[in-house]
Amino acid sequence: MASLNKVCLIGNLGRDPEVRYLPSGDPVANFSLATTETWKDKSGAKQERTEWHKVEVFGSIAKIVQEYCSKGKQVYLEGSMTYQEWTDKDGVKKITAKVKLSGQSAKLVLLGGGGNGARREDPGPGLPSGAPAEDFQVSDDDVPF
Repeated sequence: MASLNKVCLIGNLGRDPEVRYLPSGDPVANFSLATTETWKDKSGAKQERTEWHKVEVFGSIAKIVQEYCSKGKQVYLEGSMTYQEWTDKDGVKKITAKVKLSGQSAKLVLLGGGGNGARREDPGPGLPSGAPAEDFQVSDDDVPF
C-alpha cells in the first residue's frame, strides 16, 4: 500500500532566511513561516490564530530562497513533514517538527505581497515561476486523493 507525506502551505516568512552550506557545497535555507486562520466566534467577534512552521529548504530551491525571500514575503510551498529528536542540556528528550523541501516533489512559489525580495519570473529549470496571489488557482487535478 502506498503512503503520502505532503505538506502544502501559504504563509509569510517570519524572519529572513538563514543559509548554510553542506560539505558538498549545496545550500540549505531555514526560515519560519506563519499561517494565520481567522474566524468569527459565537458573539460575532473576529478571532485570529497564527501557527508557526519551521521550514528547511535544500538544493536549487534554497538558492531561490536566499536570493528572493525576506521577512514578510508571502510564499506557497510544498514539501514533506519531518521530525527530529534531540536531547536538551537537562537531558530532556525533545522533538522538533519541520517542513522539508528537497527533491523533485518540492515546490516554492513566490506570491505577491510582503517582504523586500524581488519577484522572479523565471526561477530556472524545474522550478515554478512566481505568480501574484490573485492568479493562484488550484484545480481538482492538484488534489492528491
